[in-house]
Amino acid sequence: MFTGMEYVYEVYKERSFSNAARNLFVSQPALSATVKRVEQRVGTPIFDRSTNPITLTECGEAYIRTVEKIMEVKNDFTNYVNDLNQLKTGHLAIGGSTLFSSYILPPLFTEFKKHYPLVELELLEERTSQLEEHLLRGKLDLIIDNRPFDENSFERYLYYSEHLLLAVPRDFGVNEGLKEYQLDLQDVMDGRHLNDHTPAVPLKAFCNEPFVFLKSENDTARHALKICQSYGFMPDILLKTDQQITAYNITCSGFGISFIGDILVRFEQPNPYVVYYKLEGEEAIRNIYFYKKRGKYTTRAMEEFLRIMKEERKKFVQILPLKRL
Repeated sequence: MFTGMEYVYEVYKERSFSNAARNLFVSQPALSATVKRVEQRVGTPIFDRSTNPITLTECGEAYIRTVEKIMEVKNDFTNYVNDLNQLKTGHLAIGGSTLFSSYILPPLFTEFKKHYPLVELELLEERTSQLEEHLLRGKLDLIIDNRPFDENSFERYLYYSEHLLLAVPRDFGVNEGLKEYQLDLQDVMDGRHLNDHTPAVPLKAFCNEPFVFLKSENDTARHALKICQSYGFMPDILLKTDQQITAYNITCSGFGISFIGDILVRFEQPNPYVVYYKLEGEEAIRNIYFYKKRGKYTTRAMEEFLRIMKEERKKFVQILPLKRL
């Protein structure tokens, strides 16, 4: 019914078939035939051809009002797409655990907003399993996580290679015989734990000490358990937590030993009651990625966020150099 409406509207504007045909670069007979077909689909004349200049019939007036509404909607959508391409509008939903939402995402959000203040940002803090589900269902555009995801379902973009450290309450007696392995906050900030000449602690020395672990579904817990098993012992776990920051704070209180990433050490306030130890082996290193659903359309907002992420990553690595990047 509205196929050819542009031709009808031009006739309405010009009040003349000949003038409209000239503007549309078509012959007058072709234009008349097109308008006639539209009127046949409508079921009644749109123009009163008995007047000079031609005028609209009652149905024609309603048709033109509808055409103008359609044209307005089309123009609005065209403007929206143009704004979207220029990131003058849009929406970007990103998910992460509390650790990444607290330390990694804020500076990235700030930098993104500097460039694209009109794009709406949404942050979802959840466990990894829930984030993965939301990403698959399209509720999130990107997530940041350190757990390996199925590459058949997700595309990934490296942000950082995190190194796990052992955090031990300073007053634990076991520390006395391990002073040559101990690191303080400044050592970690300077990347001493990344130096091949820095010795890794013989973890078996802690086999009779109490540990604070993350819950089994957490990637940190899986890595920590494998590290302990590689030294031939099962850790004495007194408490399990949901978040790495919680385990670390419990260690700071003197309750037990925890496995933490150097990201957390870098961002947390110095604590004089904790010493750190380098760990060796592949399980002590894990990559942090931004993930998107494979095959999902990559919006301009997503493209720009990932571009900014790569730029900010360079700054992050310069502050805490990591040899695997």
